[in-house]
Amino acid sequence: MHKIVLIGKNSSKDEYWQILREFNQDVLRFTNIKSALKVLENSQDRLELIVIDKEEIKPPFLRKLNNLTKDSPRIILYENSERGLLQYLRYPFTYPLFNPKPETLLMVSKNILYSKNLHKDNEILKIENKETKETLRFFEEISKILTSSIDLDEMLHIIMKKVKEITRADAWSVLLLDEESNELVFRNVEGRKKKHLHQMRVKLGEGIAGWVAKEGIPVIVPDVSKDSRFSCRIDKVINFKIRSLLCVPIISKGKSIGVIELVSKDKEKPFTKDDLDFMLKFTDHAALAIERATLYQRMAELVITDDLTKLFNTRYLHRTLDTEIYRCDRYKTSLSLIFMDVDHFKVINDTYGHLVGSKLLVEIAQLLLKHLRAADIVARYGGDEYVIVLPQTPPGSASKIAERLRRSIEQNIFLKKEGYFIKVTASFGVASYPESAKTKEDLLRLADEAMYRIKNTTRNGVYAIT
Repeated sequence: MHKIVLIGKNSSKDEYWQILREFNQDVLRFTNIKSALKVLENSQDRLELIVIDKEEIKPPFLRKLNNLTKDSPRIILYENSERGLLQYLRYPFTYPLFNPKPETLLMVSKNILYSKNLHKDNEILKIENKETKETLRFFEEISKILTSSIDLDEMLHIIMKKVKEITRADAWSVLLLDEESNELVFRNVEGRKKKHLHQMRVKLGEGIAGWVAKEGIPVIVPDVSKDSRFSCRIDKVINFKIRSLLCVPIISKGKSIGVIELVSKDKEKPFTKDDLDFMLKFTDHAALAIERATLYQRMAELVITDDLTKLFNTRYLHRTLDTEIYRCDRYKTSLSLIFMDVDHFKVINDTYGHLVGSKLLVEIAQLLLKHLRAADIVARYGGDEYVIVLPQTPPGSASKIAERLRRSIEQNIFLKKEGYFIKVTASFGVASYPESAKTKEDLLRLADEAMYRIKNTTRNGVYAIT
């Protein structure tokens, strides 16, 4: 309900008061500004509109009224002369009316309140638009970080510093699940005595972080001292008084792999639902970062590259396809695959020998890497065959990339430094998930079949399965 204040003998007369009351308003009326100020100074109510006689707007009372009601629109009623009104029109939402009829006052009041609400909504939209732009900029930066670094600790540290800026947290920590011990380990921490935290472990179900990891449910705790789940064990070790917490699970493939904790929002204000909504969006990116970094870490423990070309081998290719197909299903994107085979490679070997043939394969690999994105994966599939994985790439774009690679190989002169000046061409097959293939096996098979269609006909071309 709107609160309207009528000030002055003319403004507070019965016909005005009555018609505004019929408008279902909470209407107060005062015969003069002095009596109005006595009430308004002690009131916590918000004023939506002031209707005041021109004769009442005089210093020093006007100054007090402006301080109390600076955001409230006002209608100034005058009967005889409009002289002196100009000085008040510099204030926004100020409207002079000459001896209006009750119906006119009601109509103007409605329009003012409507305009004020529009103005308020517009200001809210401006703020929301600014916040949205900041959030989008954040996630753009996150995407760049994910494609530029594979070191897990480096990624987490850079990303969480940006999260702290947005949420204005005092400190943060990322705890990841150690599958062998089934305990949470502090993987990345900011705050005092963080070295002590790296040595500590949290059991599933222990404290708020352990509870979130076990249940997979995010929580906001405005006051940890009133939450029975809170464990002061870590608090005592680091000698850091925690006031409030925001804790969200990191979910990968339906399983909790860790948690992110934001600690003690500044100015002693608890975290909000907006903070939680932001973190829930962010944890999807964090899960991908952890998946990607963990995958690279595991691959580093295995032989994942081809000895000759230094490209990835088929073992890594299959792992990558598993990860990228899961990501496609989760985010409804496309994954494309290019099979490539060097035309008449046997002739090269027969003419120049296998050593030259091997050097040619190395130069072709370097040329492919040069013309592809950092996020693309190139693997040697065997012999003179290569497979290129294109994440988040629809079929049309994949065909264009394949054609660009085909032209690059056709126009290039290989082994010039060795004095051979060899020209070769290649055949390309393209398939995409989920547009043409429904499984990883389908994707490999269809791309291979597409390549052989070109290989067994014209060679030096691109064929895409649609």
